[in-house]
Amino acid sequence: MGNFSLAFRVRFAASTSVCYFLASHFFCDSLNQGHGLSPASKKSARATKSSVGTTADASIDLSRLLDIVSSFPRQTIAVVGDLVLDEFVSGEISRVSREAPVLILRHRRSEICPGGAANAVNNLAALGATVLPVGVVGYDEGGEKLLAYFRSRGVKTSGIVRSRDWTTATKTRYLAGWTHTTEQQVLRVDREPAGTLLQSVQSAIERKARQAARSADALIISDYGFGAATPSLARKLKAKRTTLDSRYRILEYAEAGITAATPNEPELEAAYHQQIGHDTAGLEQLGARLLNELNLEALLVTRGKDGLAVFERESPGDAVAVAKHVPIYGSDVPVDVTGAGDTVIAVFTLALAAGASYLESAHLANYAGGIVVMKRRTATVTSAELAAALRREATTR
Repeated sequence: MGNFSLAFRVRFAASTSVCYFLASHFFCDSLNQGHGLSPASKKSARATKSSVGTTADASIDLSRLLDIVSSFPRQTIAVVGDLVLDEFVSGEISRVSREAPVLILRHRRSEICPGGAANAVNNLAALGATVLPVGVVGYDEGGEKLLAYFRSRGVKTSGIVRSRDWTTATKTRYLAGWTHTTEQQVLRVDREPAGTLLQSVQSAIERKARQAARSADALIISDYGFGAATPSLARKLKAKRTTLDSRYRILEYAEAGITAATPNEPELEAAYHQQIGHDTAGLEQLGARLLNELNLEALLVTRGKDGLAVFERESPGDAVAVAKHVPIYGSDVPVDVTGAGDTVIAVFTLALAAGASYLESAHLANYAGGIVVMKRRTATVTSAELAAALRREATTR
């Protein structure tokens, strides 16, 4: 009887989990489609879903932004960073397992996308730029897939070092759903390298990074904490301009010659152990502090549905930074934010290389971010999509 009772409780827990999953899934779909809402609520939901933000900055010349986008293919960008493989495994919900309170998924398909620094590389390639990626992958399935992906898209891979003692960072996301419903992520499994890179590998990365930085119009440092991009390496690189995306140790890049950085708000909060929330004054205080401590020319802080903030000095040497706030472009209900930060730094850096000001570059990055979060998976944005967004924006002014 005791065993029966235990089995019943486990099965009940599993059924409850599945019911919760399906109920929340149906509720989200209903909201998306307007089911079960009053006419007024449906109208409000449609307005929210299709709402398109405006830059709200008449000083930005949209025709100039179009010219900048058209010059993207003439730019060369080096990306030094942690290359990641994003894998998405989709399955149709079959039943609840008899072995454990978990869903059994009938496999539909598996997809791969470049992630981390590799996603910044992929976005730059999609925008037509020449990209020089520098990093490390292992002699494993993840490394093979990343290299094959880049080669299929004409991206140079000579700057990517291979190491038998390295595991290619891979993030596998499992997505579940019914035949005609939106999939939801139910599990993520990360495979990460253990330990540090061999000295010989570090030396090879440094040599290739120096060469790429000298050849490029701009350099992106994409530090996800796996070891290919470090503050000490950044200090050894000489580039026309260097932008930084560091997830865990942005303050360590002081005196590294960084031109501009693009942290998100939680990263800024973590750096100084302070909460920002809706405190605009607090955001501006921390942003100005980071700009000064890293000796940056500009700082772009992404804030999700609250848009972004751009900090820059009015003139070189100014101790006081001026902050400008840019509302989001597009819907404030994103489809998938995976990798959006990589898109932002890719477009921001590419625009700088093409001659845009920091504010103009931030606006272009804002458009790109608004486009890419409405796509599923780790996605990219194209020059044609950016140009179309700018033309639509011009008609609303």
